[in-house]
Amino acid sequence: MFKKINRENKKGFTLAELLIVVAIIGVLVAISIPIFTTQLEKSREATDLANIRSAYAGIVTEYLTNDQSAASATVEVKQRQDNWQTNKNSATTDIAADVSGYAQKVTVSAKTEGNYEVAIDTSGSVTVK
Repeated sequence: MFKKINRENKKGFTLAELLIVVAIIGVLVAISIPIFTTQLEKSREATDLANIRSAYAGIVTEYLTNDQSAASATVEVKQRQDNWQTNKNSATTDIAADVSGYAQKVTVSAKTEGNYEVAIDTSGSVTVK
């Protein structure tokens, strides 16, 4: 009536083994989340800077082809943390420029909302606000 259980032929994992695996996965997730969020913010900042440089190139092209008239472009902000994480947590970063044959340093302040306004005036001075 009762079957005898053959203990030598058991296959599978014990509860302790499964708990250890779940604990290891939990530790790996806890380590990877801050790394992932940091990299995500750096990618947003890289997108912001690339868009600003692209807008800068566009307004300089317009300035040089339209008899040095003023121009501007608007760039949407993507980053969500204060300061530029990619630039040693600095509030500003610089993009190089060369307009009308002279080198000009353009400073970009970090923003977490709104838009960047990239503008060039009739004298060739570029600003990013």
